[in-house]
Amino acid sequence: MGQEHPEISEKLADFIRAQHLFFVATAPAGPGGHVNVSPKGRDTLVILGARRVAYLDLTGSGIETIAHLRENGRITFMFCSFEGKSKIVRLHGRGTAHPIGSAAFDDLAAHFPEMPGRRAVIDVEIDRVSTSCGFGVPRMQLVAERDEIAQWVERKGGEPAMEGYRHRKNATSIDGLAGWSSPPAGS
Repeated sequence: MGQEHPEISEKLADFIRAQHLFFVATAPAGPGGHVNVSPKGRDTLVILGARRVAYLDLTGSGIETIAHLRENGRITFMFCSFEGKSKIVRLHGRGTAHPIGSAAFDDLAAHFPEMPGRRAVIDVEIDRVSTSCGFGVPRMQLVAERDEIAQWVERKGGEPAMEGYRHRKNATSIDGLAGWSSPPAGS
């Protein structure tokens, strides 16, 4: 049965940290537009408190999460156990995207390992924590982390080329919402 929790307990935090994969869901405001669900992995998520998490957003072909957060702030995380006892944890909250080069990015980036293609840190205040059974989730094992992002960044010209890529490819979401923007001067 599903259960709501007042916060991310240490037991839930341990479960979240043990997962190799998590999903992030966002949507534009109103009835139109596309709901987005993105898989995330590696060491890109940290628990900053009982009601606060952050993850390192890497440059990609889309900008949906950041565009949706800029528009309405809503975000949901889902963590599924693929090994061991079945369980699903969902975290609902309001997030802010702090782009690379901003003071907030610099402060939060210290929580993450250096990774190629860093674009932003997504900082989320959690307002709902829930668990459910996960009986329908299959058992799977991690074979290995992927390293394609490092190769992709290098093929694009390395970190110096990423800013231009983001301006060209991440300017707007698939629904035309404002996406990438550089941090304000002096931030």
